[in-house]
Amino acid sequence: MKIILEQAEGEIIEKKSRFIATMCPVESQEEAEQFIAKCKKKYWDARHNCSAYVIGEHNEIMHSSDDGEPSGTAGRPMLSVLEGADLHNVAVVVTRYFGGVLLGTGGLVRAYQGAVSAAIANCRIEEQIDLQLLLVTAEYGDVGKIQYFMEQKQEYRLEETEYTDKVVFHVAVPVEMTGQAEQELIQLTSGKVSIVKGDVVSSV
Repeated sequence: MKIILEQAEGEIIEKKSRFIATMCPVESQEEAEQFIAKCKKKYWDARHNCSAYVIGEHNEIMHSSDDGEPSGTAGRPMLSVLEGADLHNVAVVVTRYFGGVLLGTGGLVRAYQGAVSAAIANCRIEEQIDLQLLLVTAEYGDVGKIQYFMEQKQEYRLEETEYTDKVVFHVAVPVEMTGQAEQELIQLTSGKVSIVKGDVVSSV
């Protein structure tokens, strides 16, 4: 899934109103709410601090707030930009300093979406992959085969190798390729390996 690596900002001016979007990576709803509170404290003198966040690989937690703007003109449009960019585990606050000119509902939607898009343009975005750790225990006679195999498989990562009475390879593979990796290693060694699943970790 796509995530942002660090906080970023974007700003647009629309009919003298200033829209400042601040984005931040978050891991939980609590982190998102803390970030929103921090932005509201920083921009305490602004007319509005509208917000949106999406959390989880499948957007399990989603929230938006218009913070006093007409219903549906700020938070939900901001959320739609995050969804459209396929971003996860991210929160955004758009701060509005009113310029004295009313924008209308359509103008507000475009302005809040435009501010979020401006912030996204300034983000460092990476693809986060969930990796399954495998402990592969092999006989010394199969070490060369496994090492060569790992060198050929760009999707798999050899994290560590332990040498005792046998050899234990710490291998990380994309979660969706776990079954394939196990079968390949079993076939490669004619069934002489022992494979134990470890933790699932995230990597960018």
